[in-house]
Amino acid sequence: YSLIKKEINTYFSSPIAYLVIGVFLSLNGLVLWVFKEDFNILNTGFADLNPFFYLAPWILIFLIPAITMKSFAEEFNSGTIEILKTTPLTNWKIVLGKFFAALVLVLTALLPTLSYVYTIYQLGNPVGNFDIGSIMGSYFGLALLASVYIAIGLFTSTLSKSQIVAFMISVLSCLFLCFAFDEFALFFNDKSLYIEQFGILEHYKSVRRGVVDSRDLVYFISISFFFLFI
Repeated sequence: YSLIKKEINTYFSSPIAYLVIGVFLSLNGLVLWVFKEDFNILNTGFADLNPFFYLAPWILIFLIPAITMKSFAEEFNSGTIEILKTTPLTNWKIVLGKFFAALVLVLTALLPTLSYVYTIYQLGNPVGNFDIGSIMGSYFGLALLASVYIAIGLFTSTLSKSQIVAFMISVLSCLFLCFAFDEFALFFNDKSLYIEQFGILEHYKSVRRGVVDSRDLVYFISISFFFLFI
């Protein structure tokens, strides 16, 4: 708990937290409500947030590695990792402290987007005519997706003292786990192999339907645990 508080204070005492939250909200706001593109909710004619939940994983795939790249790389670079190791904290407590601190920051960035739900509620015809179950499932799926990204980011942060290297490896790893298996499935063109089930995106799409399947929960928890463990 002390480490979580320390990490959160570190984020918010520097421009990192405000920059991440500001970029996330600005990009989503502009694409969803301002730019006259396919993702503009006002142009779709439907009172739903599907464009947001399609776009958010793409933005987070770059923002979360930017949050986590310094988690261990900076500790190794500055030598403070030795101080952490001398405290009465196990390796698991150190890893989980950094994990939950980053997760709090991401959830804080998602919190203002709840205003989109109210907007959709008002835009419905009649008012309130929208699929609340799907939206709740999508937010839950986004939180699970973010936890996997954070776990990957923390792991890659231990691989190099360079934060840029950690960032690049994290982004590439997230992109691979998200999209590579879908491409493999198309290449083999055989649904019986269930190759796409190994990818993050397939399980995220499943949770977005508003029905939480235990298989999806086990997948997200297992992938997060695996990267935190290694």
